[in-house]
Amino acid sequence: MSDRVFPSSKPAANGTATNPNATATANPTAPSNKSHLINPTARPPYRPQPHSRRYRSRSGRSICCCCFFWSFIILLLLILLAAIAGAALYIIYRPHRPTFSIPSLRIHRLNLTTSADSSSSHLSTLLNLTIISKNPNSHLTLFYDSLTISSFSNDVFLGNGTLPAYSLSTKNETSFRNVVISGSNELDADSVNSLRSDLKKQSGGVTLKIQLDAKVKVKMGGLKTKKVGIRVTCEGIKGAVPKGKSPTAVVTTGSKCKVDLRIKIWKWTF
Repeated sequence: MSDRVFPSSKPAANGTATNPNATATANPTAPSNKSHLINPTARPPYRPQPHSRRYRSRSGRSICCCCFFWSFIILLLLILLAAIAGAALYIIYRPHRPTFSIPSLRIHRLNLTTSADSSSSHLSTLLNLTIISKNPNSHLTLFYDSLTISSFSNDVFLGNGTLPAYSLSTKNETSFRNVVISGSNELDADSVNSLRSDLKKQSGGVTLKIQLDAKVKVKMGGLKTKKVGIRVTCEGIKGAVPKGKSPTAVVTTGSKCKVDLRIKIWKWTF
């Protein structure tokens, strides 16, 4: 019986011999993950991610929008409440502006003298008038500071005077007699021409404007206002310039006195 001879290695596909007992080191492969070997369907461990800045910016914007919205709503409510309170006070108490009148006025002196070279002109005036102040309100008491009185003729300042401080209760009036307005002023060329044109136009007469400036405080029960500036303008007063020492009466029947609030907003304080 003949012996069989077995080859020590098998020919490879590319013609090289391989040893089955040799360890393959040509192309080593990395070991696979043990967790996948144990449980191929297992999920990777959870790792928390930092919050996105975009989410923070959105939350900050929403807070600002919410604050602005509620601030606007509160402001509207306050304005509405103030308007309702003002309307209620006006309807209940019906406030009216005070009234003034000038029943009589006399011109004692109105002298305009010009120097020989016409370089300067001097005006000397002395007026005497009666002023009546009325409070037409039924629930308001008026408190006046001292009043400043100014007189003008064709926008030329003639002189000034003052009235003492006084108060007027509801539906009451007071009169001031023998109120003196005087002045001694140096006039420029424009003022002299304006005054002379007025005197010639009125055939020796003059048109006067009386202006009163004061501050008044209003009281309504326990409620008081801050002082409000008022200006009273009386126009349409006409009279003749006196000749000699005797004064001349001025026609005041057609005069109208207008009261303007110099501060339009009334501020109430307790």
